[in-house]
Amino acid sequence: MRSIRWMFSAPIAALALALLGTFAGTVRAEEAPAGDAARGAQIGYTCYGCHGIADYRNAYPNYHVPKIGGQHAAYLSAALGEYRAGARPHPTMKGQASSLSEQDARDLAAYFATANPVKSGGKASGTPPAAAMTCIACHGTDGVGITADYPTLAGQQPDYIEQALAAYRKGTRQNAVMNGMAAQLKDEDIAALAEYFSQQTPALWVPRAPHGPTAK
Repeated sequence: MRSIRWMFSAPIAALALALLGTFAGTVRAEEAPAGDAARGAQIGYTCYGCHGIADYRNAYPNYHVPKIGGQHAAYLSAALGEYRAGARPHPTMKGQASSLSEQDARDLAAYFATANPVKSGGKASGTPPAAAMTCIACHGTDGVGITADYPTLAGQQPDYIEQALAAYRKGTRQNAVMNGMAAQLKDEDIAALAEYFSQQTPALWVPRAPHGPTAK
């Protein structure tokens, strides 16, 4: 599953190879200082107010908040940095992220990533839509990000994937790679991608507060 270049035509393969080394706004996982998952558990209580409730929805626009349990730590840390910088427009998340130091963000990311990390099962469920042929270069055929820099999409809320891609296409959510990729997508492509990746397993999950059971 890790070696996927054979699935692409020559132009797409070249793009895939370029993307494998690029994720705007992130630090390569091997270069980033490690997070302290134990400390992350202590300071992560505010995250459960939204991310720890199954089927909890963002008010406006209306969509499910993303599942973060088992997500790659490097990606979670980078996402918090993007909210803090305004590259991802969300008032609540900007306020939360702005209150965190870089070490806080790494510790939180380590906690939510390591409790039960999602690992590729080596096999995709169903047939990827045509629009997924470039996505899987970074996000994996089964939706598990191929390195810690790329987010896992397997089992993610489909309406969250849709709104994220739409925001990248519109430019209100900023990422040099994703803005270019999303600009090529039609509404039906976005819907198909969201449906496909949301059905993949093993899947991201909704974390429960430490005193309760984990929701998967």
